[in-house]
Amino acid sequence: MSDITEEMLDEFRSRYASDREARVLSAAMAKTDMADLAYVPASAALLRGAFPVEVKTRGITAQQKSGRCWLFAALNILREHVAEACGLESFELSQNYLSFYDKLEKANNFLEMAITHAHEPLNGQLMRYVLQGMTDGGYWCEARDLIEKYGVVPKLVQPETYQSEHTDRFLTIINRLLRKDAMELRGLVLDGADPSARRKEMLAEIYRALCIAFGEPVRRFDFAYRDKDRKYHEERDLTPLGFYRKFVGLSLSDYTPVINEPTPDKPLNTPIVFHGIENMAGRDMEALHLTQESLEDLCVRQLRNGQAVWFACDAGASGARKEGLWDPDSVRYEALLGGFSTAMSKGSRLECGNSSATHAMLLTGVHFGADGRPDRWKIENSWGKDVGEDGYFVCSGSYFREYVYEAVIDRRHFSPEHLAMLKKTLVVINAWDEDRSTGAEVECCGQFDAVQPPKMKRAAEAAAGPPYQSVL
Repeated sequence: MSDITEEMLDEFRSRYASDREARVLSAAMAKTDMADLAYVPASAALLRGAFPVEVKTRGITAQQKSGRCWLFAALNILREHVAEACGLESFELSQNYLSFYDKLEKANNFLEMAITHAHEPLNGQLMRYVLQGMTDGGYWCEARDLIEKYGVVPKLVQPETYQSEHTDRFLTIINRLLRKDAMELRGLVLDGADPSARRKEMLAEIYRALCIAFGEPVRRFDFAYRDKDRKYHEERDLTPLGFYRKFVGLSLSDYTPVINEPTPDKPLNTPIVFHGIENMAGRDMEALHLTQESLEDLCVRQLRNGQAVWFACDAGASGARKEGLWDPDSVRYEALLGGFSTAMSKGSRLECGNSSATHAMLLTGVHFGADGRPDRWKIENSWGKDVGEDGYFVCSGSYFREYVYEAVIDRRHFSPEHLAMLKKTLVVINAWDEDRSTGAEVECCGQFDAVQPPKMKRAAEAAAGPPYQSVL
C-alpha cells in the first residue's frame, strides 16, 4: 500500500501556495453558497425564451418532503384529461390516495419476495437488495399498475396529510417492521410451515398504520364542480375506478417507457424487464431500450401532438434549483473546485453509480437549434411555484442527452420498426443493477441540489429542505 508521505504533502502545499486562482476561489467559497458561485448567468441566459412547441398544462404541483415525483408526474398527465372533459381551468388528482396503495402494494411485494427467496443467503446480493426495503420512489409502470387497479380520485376528496407530505420518518419505521416480518416469514419457510396466514396478519398491521398516517382511502364519493363557464355539475356515488373510466378514459397500456442506458446488460433496440421492490407482486418493470436520438425524436413527436411527456433524469447533475435550470455550461462545480473534469460516457456513469435517474417530471415544450435538433426543453416540475419560473424549469440539449434516461411514449408515435422491437424476446436484468443506474428516485424532491446517492428510490428523495435523510 502506498501511503501519503510528508514529501508528497510538501509538494502539494508548494503547488497550492503558488496557485493564485485556487486561493481566490477559496476566499470566495468561505462566505458564499457553492450553488451561487457555480451558476453562470451568461450561459443560462442563452436558454431563456419562448418554445415553438409547447403543451398547455394546468399548473404546478408540490410533492413537499416526499419522494413521489413519479406519481405526481403520472397523475398530472391524467389531470389534463379530466380538466378537458369537465371544462376546468384548474384541477388536481389526489396523490395521497394512490400513495396509500403504493405503500401497501410495496409492503406486500416485499413480503412476497422474502418468502419466494427464503432460501437465498441473507448476505447475498439479492437479499441485501430486498432488505433495503421500500421507498417513496417508483417508475411509470408502478403508477400505471396502481391506477388500473385502484382508479383515481380528485384531490378534494382525499387531501394530503402531514405524513403524506413528510414521509421519511414513516418509511424508516415501516421498513424496520418489514425487515422483522421478513425474518419471521423466512424462518417459517425454512421450517417447512405455510407463511400465508401470518403474512396476511402482517399486511393488516401495515394497512392500519397507513390509515393512521395517511387516512383510509375513499371508496365512494360525489364529484361536484363548476366548469369554466360557471355551469354546475355533480356526479354522485362514484367509485375511484368509475371516476377514472368516466373522466380520464385513457388506456395506460398504450404508453410504453423507452430508455437510453448504454450499459453492457442492455442491448439496443430491445425490450428489457426486471422485478424490483417497487413493483406489485406479479408485475414487472418493462422498457424499450433505444438510442438517444430515437428517444428524443419520440419525445418531440409526442409534444407536437399536444401531449406532455413523463420522463426521468438525474436532477442532481448540473442543476440550479432557484433559477430552474439544468445545464452543464451554466452550473460548473468542477471549475469552482479547481477545474478538474468528471466527464465520463453516459454508460460508464451509470455503471459506476456516478449518475442515475433521480427525478421524474413532465416535458411540456421543446426548442430547436439551427441544425433542427432540440437544444432546450421546457419542464413542468413538482417542487412548487417558488422555484424556477413559477415552478417551470428548462434543460439544455446537452443535459438532456447526458442525463435523461427514460421517457414514456404513446405507442401511436412509434414507427413500425419500434413496434417490431417490442415483439423481441425480453432481456431480463437484475433489479439491483437497474436501481443503481436508473432507479426512479433518490429524488431531489424539494430543496436539495447537490448530487445524491444513486437511485430515485433509495432515499427519502432529497426531501424539500433540511435535513436530508436516506431511508431507502
